[in-house]
Amino acid sequence: MSTASAPFRPNLPPDREIAPRLFQALHDMSFDGVGITREAYGPKETAAHALVRAEAEALGLAISTDHAGNMYLVLKGSEPDLPQIVIGSHLDSVRTGGNYDGAAGVLAGLSVVAGLARASFQPKRDITVMLIRSEEAGSWFPVSYVGSRASLGRLPADALDVARMDDGRTLADHMTEEGFDPDAVRAGKAVLSPENVAGFIELHIEQGPQLDEAEIPLGIVKGIPGSRRYRDARIFGEYNHSGATPRRLRKDAGIAAAELAYRLDAEWAKLEEQGHVLVCTFCVLATAPEAGFTLIPGEAYFQLDMRSESRESVDLLHDALMRLVAEIEQTRGVRFELGVETGSQASPMDATIQAELGRAAEEAGVPFTRMLSGGGHDTAAFAQAGIPACLMFVRNQFGSHNPREDMRIEDFNSACDVISRWVLARAG
Repeated sequence: MSTASAPFRPNLPPDREIAPRLFQALHDMSFDGVGITREAYGPKETAAHALVRAEAEALGLAISTDHAGNMYLVLKGSEPDLPQIVIGSHLDSVRTGGNYDGAAGVLAGLSVVAGLARASFQPKRDITVMLIRSEEAGSWFPVSYVGSRASLGRLPADALDVARMDDGRTLADHMTEEGFDPDAVRAGKAVLSPENVAGFIELHIEQGPQLDEAEIPLGIVKGIPGSRRYRDARIFGEYNHSGATPRRLRKDAGIAAAELAYRLDAEWAKLEEQGHVLVCTFCVLATAPEAGFTLIPGEAYFQLDMRSESRESVDLLHDALMRLVAEIEQTRGVRFELGVETGSQASPMDATIQAELGRAAEEAGVPFTRMLSGGGHDTAAFAQAGIPACLMFVRNQFGSHNPREDMRIEDFNSACDVISRWVLARAG
């Protein structure tokens, strides 16, 4: 497979009309009064898939859905036995999120393929737009990359038995309700592999401010971080009267939580001074609802998320966490229950595709930078399965996972131009 960049075909630009219209339609069908909510394996996610499917039918693309509900929109190639190119992302969202997280990647792929289809261009190899299920599972089920790992036959069987966090029903129940086959997922059925996928690319809005601050529209991602996480950690102390209990007799779970957060933050700073690149977030840090104005908190809880592209870095911070927990238990008379640890592997992006995307951006005159991803993305699942894969960020204002996401359509169009050049070089 050649990695040389082919000349851009100016008569085959991405479709500029389809994405703005579909972004608006997705917003209208999933606006919850404040932001966007499309629950993983729920009716709104399914409706979003149906909306995009209708566009693909009008374009004459081949359409299929796998056992886990992932949808494939295929512009057929003249040599269909060649491994395909896949462009994909997700259409589910966090609760009350924004309209571009995930959807930008799906509509970028559709824009590129629509431009080729309207020009009656047939590539050598199939070009597939993949609508991935349940990337935002962490907001609904405590499982990462559900749809992408299921398509690769790599979703652990026990993931199907986890309960959705708001209704207590299992992932398998929700899959079945939406018409899919959790038994095939449990058996490890795969529809994608290194044998039938030549390359995977995902466009995603940047979830932080770096591109916008630097006034650069595009980021080519070098790696996706791994994580170590505790979603349901508890600290048990002793409820007592806030006025009548002297300090020496207190077992204050609230102060223990605050001390852990402060001291672990200091450990993070030390590691940064030593050259480690990582992040540490107490996503939730609170006393139990039973706490009252005149009570010493007898229970506190927290959710902790530690991430780095380097396993060594995140392990060093985790070692510090364990040491601090033991020390605080001893000095404050409390007891920690961290609960089940979850996490994910770090995933470097394919160096060849990074270089090809860089050349495509230069040819298109689109400024770009190389950067690390702060968040996890479906691209990691493909990379871990041995498929050449790369993530690309488009500049986005006001962060992600909130209703204020504000990607500029001109930046999106520039990203589509780059993807189109890359696709034509790989599949034309």
